[in-house]
Amino acid sequence: MRQTSDTRPRRPRAAAGAPTDDRPVLIVLHQERSTAGRAGYLLEARGFRLDIRRPPLGDPLPDTLDRHAGAIVFGGPMSANDPDPFVRREIDWLAVPLAENRPYLGICLGAQLLVKQLGGTVAGREDGRVEIGWYPIAPTQEGEALLPDWPRQVYHFHREGCDLPSGSLRLAEGEVYPNQAFRHGENAWGLQFHPELTLAMMHRWAVKGARWFDLPDAQPGRAHIAGRFVHDPPFVDWFDRFLGLVFTGDPTPARAEAMATRPGLASARGRRS
Repeated sequence: MRQTSDTRPRRPRAAAGAPTDDRPVLIVLHQERSTAGRAGYLLEARGFRLDIRRPPLGDPLPDTLDRHAGAIVFGGPMSANDPDPFVRREIDWLAVPLAENRPYLGICLGAQLLVKQLGGTVAGREDGRVEIGWYPIAPTQEGEALLPDWPRQVYHFHREGCDLPSGSLRLAEGEVYPNQAFRHGENAWGLQFHPELTLAMMHRWAVKGARWFDLPDAQPGRAHIAGRFVHDPPFVDWFDRFLGLVFTGDPTPARAEAMATRPGLASARGRRS
């Protein structure tokens, strides 16, 4: 399952648009009450502002990212294969950060949309197995070279996975769905798992997503919460460094002390730029 590639791992160049130029990060969400979670806190700790948009509710996406420091597209209950017009528009829009070589991070659905833009496939397993709860991942040699100390257990909530697009580099792998993290080019990144969840968000997902817990390999809601107290500390520390790598080229931790005393949601409705 180890990715073979002639591409030598190298740290991406420092992302154009560091916080000193005062450009916000574009945050793309897919439900009315969705938030950027602790991704928002961690970006704000680095000095970034957030420009939150919800395409399913009619928010437009920019024609260029010249006015943004980069973009994150988050997850949602929809599939990258759905026929909804906004899904197709988001897939097409991903040509913008790719063509402009802007920092882009896709989380779960956001990663699968990127795979579709790159000509890859998104699908569930034939045996119906899912990843809903805490599951192990293993960094590849390329992933370890870019960022050491990956978490060994991460939180998932998905019924589909994706293949590795041509020219992409696998950074972490799993047993049920092999492609857990990847990079395409210098500045496009995808994660199949969810490092952005706050405890409050996980509680909501464990309640609203209970109908999925009978699927093959899905974990019950109580295991989601119990696993957080065991696995989350190294998970959030890694995510802090990973966001620095993606958006500034520097994985130095930047967690603010305020984050420890503000465990709620970052910018619950968001600030529009």
